[in-house]
Amino acid sequence: MQDRLLKPNEAAEFLGLGHSTLAKLRVSGGGPNFLKLGRSVRYSREDLQRWADERSRRSTSDVRPVS
Repeated sequence: MQDRLLKPNEAAEFLGLGHSTLAKLRVSGGGPNFLKLGRSVRYSREDLQRWADERSRRSTSDVRPVS
């Protein structure tokens, strides 16, 4: 069931981040796109992977603007 939306704790595990880190990124607007369904927050695997891929760097001096 690849297209199932992930809960925040599942999304954090997918990204290798802490649950609280992902929550802080939601508040600041710096994290992956998410869906707000009523009181629930959900993530698609595609959005999580896209967000991670956008942060791929070849060196520590590779500075690209983060959108």
